[in-house]
Amino acid sequence: MAEKVKMTLVGLDGNAFSLMGAFSKNAKEQGWTKEEISNVINRCTSGNYDNLISTLMENIDDEDLDYDEDYDFDVELEDLDIE
Repeated sequence: MAEKVKMTLVGLDGNAFSLMGAFSKNAKEQGWTKEEISNVINRCTSGNYDNLISTLMENIDDEDLDYDEDYDFDVELEDLDIE
């Protein structure tokens, strides 16, 4: 298997298809084969949403990515536009 895909899920649309699409796009750009990508996507779709997230996280490396230092990853509940 290829190295883990260098990307982050932070800031992406949480829709399952969007997440798998982002993973597939990044994996392809980083030299993963169609078979390798298909294997991960098949594992993602073999269970529930938690399975999808854990499968993606097993195949993603976001440790060396540079995050914007001004980005606030800790969102307070009152900051969300929820009624």
